[in-house]
Amino acid sequence: MTAILASVAIGLFSATLEKVIALAILMPIVASMGGNAGTQTLTVAVRALATKELTASNMYRIMWKETIVAFLNGCAFAVLIGIVTWIWFSDSTIGWVIGVAMIVNMLIAGIAGMAVPITLEHYKIDPAVASSVFVTTITDIIGFVAFLGIASLVLL
Repeated sequence: MTAILASVAIGLFSATLEKVIALAILMPIVASMGGNAGTQTLTVAVRALATKELTASNMYRIMWKETIVAFLNGCAFAVLIGIVTWIWFSDSTIGWVIGVAMIVNMLIAGIAGMAVPITLEHYKIDPAVASSVFVTTITDIIGFVAFLGIASLVLL
């Protein structure tokens, strides 16, 4: 079901993909980087919940810290992949598009990586078992929509 949702998100931008083939080559980078970042953050969150280091009283402070880290990681990877893309495709605009999409997706990955396990814990669902499916779905969909949406606005 989650793969179908990601496919539907991609399908919304089929006209963009037909016109700019480089986007199809680059899509997995945005999604996988977001998925990796989200999974790492949720691992930290699940461990903190299990060891009782993450509580209702410090939840917002820890979420803010993880959000800042996600943003900074997104900026660092945006610069790196933006430059590589610019060189690879000889097109600075595609480099900027993937860079901005990377920042958006990494930021959402950090937030989702914290929010999903906390939400599942609140509803008495084991976050160690259920979190990764939700986080990777969120980062895949946000990554595709951000990347292809920005590309549609800028490149077409």
